[in-house]
Amino acid sequence: MELEPLYQIKVTCLQCENTFSTSRVRPSFKRATRTDTDFCGYYNAENPDYYVVRICPSCGFASTENFNAKLSEVQRTKFKQDIGDRFIKRNYGGHRDWETALESYKLGLLCAQTIGEKERIVASLLHHIAWLYRYKNNQEQEQRFLKYALESYIRVFETEDIHGSDARLMYLIGELHRRIGEYNEAVKWFSRVINDKRIMDAAMIRACREQWAALREEMMNQGQELPEEMRG
Repeated sequence: MELEPLYQIKVTCLQCENTFSTSRVRPSFKRATRTDTDFCGYYNAENPDYYVVRICPSCGFASTENFNAKLSEVQRTKFKQDIGDRFIKRNYGGHRDWETALESYKLGLLCAQTIGEKERIVASLLHHIAWLYRYKNNQEQEQRFLKYALESYIRVFETEDIHGSDARLMYLIGELHRRIGEYNEAVKWFSRVINDKRIMDAAMIRACREQWAALREEMMNQGQELPEEMRG
């Protein structure tokens, strides 16, 4: 008997403590057919990214497994006032199409911003929304959310206590600068990863070198003036 790509897990809602079921994609189906340079994956069967946000059908609280494990009374009240009291009951636990995935991410983002969740989580949700628009070739909305995600990732870099250096985060900041056309800023971030002796993440150093070289070529082809880091 062939396995279905989806299976159900039980989740306890952080807000109302109701237990509900939500779908996940089986690990054996999670292999991407290709992946973009900012880690956006493409899948033949179910897209596991569609199921990252879990939504309680009772109160509408949307979260990911990376949210804080407990909500304070202040957060509960804020959610209820801003979102919960207006939530129209709906079950997101089954199969999700693109529209439902977008709805779930936007609700997840709204919840994260309302309760003051960690900036890193907000950045990731914004980035995933940009990917969803990319799947539909909606460049205007993709660019809009890439810019939001980039601003959010920069806040993470500036405010979180990053031990050593978070090469993946720095690479992403460079790559999103590149994707929105801010080439000089992209070069700066890629160069930081390549030249920082404390960074030991070989995969990210290699990725930065590759994007740095691709960017140099792109800028030369467009007749743009190369920043100092790229000359010589």
